[in-house]
Amino acid sequence: MSVVIALDAMGGDHAPAVVVEGAVAAAREYGHRLLLVGRQEAIGRELVRLEGAITPPEGIEIIDAPDVIEMHESPVLALRRKKHSSIRVACHLVREGTARGMISAGNTGAVMVTAKVVMGTLHGIDRPAVMAVLPSLTGHSVWLDVGANVEPRAEHLIQFALMGQIYSREMLGVANPRVGILSVGEEETKGNSTTREVVSLLRGSRMNFIGNIEGRDIFNGNADVVISDGFTGNVSLKAIESVAEMLAVMLRQEISSTFMSRVGYLLSRGAFRRFRRRIDYAEYGGMPLLGVRGCAIICHGRSSAKAIKNAVRVAAEVIESRVNDRIQEVMGAQEALQAV
Repeated sequence: MSVVIALDAMGGDHAPAVVVEGAVAAAREYGHRLLLVGRQEAIGRELVRLEGAITPPEGIEIIDAPDVIEMHESPVLALRRKKHSSIRVACHLVREGTARGMISAGNTGAVMVTAKVVMGTLHGIDRPAVMAVLPSLTGHSVWLDVGANVEPRAEHLIQFALMGQIYSREMLGVANPRVGILSVGEEETKGNSTTREVVSLLRGSRMNFIGNIEGRDIFNGNADVVISDGFTGNVSLKAIESVAEMLAVMLRQEISSTFMSRVGYLLSRGAFRRFRRRIDYAEYGGMPLLGVRGCAIICHGRSSAKAIKNAVRVAAEVIESRVNDRIQEVMGAQEALQAV
């Protein structure tokens, strides 16, 4: 099924070049209709570079948005002052129904604030959360929040757990996702006051809650859903990305160090390529901002054209799986039970 998705063409360290290139590739490969939102002249120059003509290829439309929110700007001030920013216009396209989802590699804080204000939140969700899908020894795990909420309250973390459970079940096919809260030890007495309160509340819930988990459990497959505050999640995720990049560099250095190493690589390069795909963030495209009305995908600021193309795939999958509808149904059912 073809869906309409708005892309912030001005967001990211290498915009608009990589966004336009990724959008062109995605339109051809996936067949979705893509709205490139940003400065029309800048987008046109990239189309000329790629296609030899300023006219967008089939499946792509340009939506002019003259304002750009820079990476260093305050999200709240930018929302107030830049009424025609590419991020805000993209969110409005979703709110008015012209697009089903939006994608941005721009100022993460601005995307989160603008999506919440312009698109609104799902009923029963107070704080949207950024969710990452990570490879594990048994498949994949989902982790939220990884950047939206620095100091969430216990009830917000409960909402994160619910949304993560639904995403794991609907998108990753895990029948009964195991939910764990990231802490400094497995014992329920470990952690801060918020962590301990969450453990107490989730013990009495219907979720498949397994209690406190430690950093190693993010990748060993012991938990399908990892919940944490956005501060811990963001710092940890960036440290993990750095380690993955370091390992890739060190592996290349070792492979090229001797003749026998190079021969060994030639014999096993298929395995090396598969390994690289498993740890490459570009393969995962972007991170859904769960809890907002409509689909919002946040990409890495250093996203390549490949990452943007894959973000379009992720957005379409989130839209087609109707994850938001399922979150709304669960929240509605919970309210009904509490009212009895």
